Amino acid sequence: MGDQGASALKLAGLRKVYGSKVAVDDLDLVVPQGSFYGMVGLNGAGKTTTLSMAVGLLRPDRGTSEIFGVDVWSDPVQAKTLVGVLPDGMSMPERLTGRELLTYTGLLRGIAPETVDERAEELLSVLELDEAERTMVVEYSTGMRKKIGLATALLHGPRLLVLDEPFEAVDPVSAATIRTILERFVASGGSVIFSSHVMALVEKLCDRVAVVTKGRVVAKGTLDEVREGRNLEDVFVDLVGARTRGAEGLSWLAS
Repeated sequence: MGDQGASALKLAGLRKVYGSKVAVDDLDLVVPQGSFYGMVGLNGAGKTTTLSMAVGLLRPDRGTSEIFGVDVWSDPVQAKTLVGVLPDGMSMPERLTGRELLTYTGLLRGIAPETVDERAEELLSVLELDEAERTMVVEYSTGMRKKIGLATALLHGPRLLVLDEPFEAVDPVSAATIRTILERFVASGGSVIFSSHVMALVEKLCDRVAVVTKGRVVAKGTLDEVREGRNLEDVFVDLVGARTRGAEGLSWLAS
């Protein structure tokens, strides 16, 4: 059992190399307990690789990940009882209904059947999936898949949620539902870290943010510390060294 006073998530020296490409470059990050943490970066910046190593889905070449003081790689069973995970593009058993998926997941985690039934009922209702509970996952829309994925992440009552692009390609109604659930989770003492490249969303939800580029954290802290009186999008563009090209060329588009 880890130290109950530890940070929710602590990443130290995480590194992952694929051939000649360094995907994550000795990355350090601490997510304080009770925080709503946004990890922002361009596509390919290393966000997904980092979060996958953080929760034990991908083994790092070096470095450590601790969830509430429990080392993810030396004590994976204990660590995974403390965290709920929503990977980007998570594959699910397609021929199960939403309720069957929750039941299957809960029983695999060793939760008592009656408890699984009660929690599944509540999650399906709160996430507005109760009317689709008999529909197979293969027929779910993108928003429904994100919501049932979040339900599986919440089912065992984790203390930390690690979510990779939870709002990607989600309709506004589903996104609003997911935001409400996450805000309630943090308000009740939970901790959340999620990746995104939508700056306005991170500014609206998060109290802390880390900017990742080329596998490294180039800025981190409270939202106000990172923004320094500016909007997050402008700060982000400066930090990642990007430049917009909309004013160049395309003269043939003019009428």
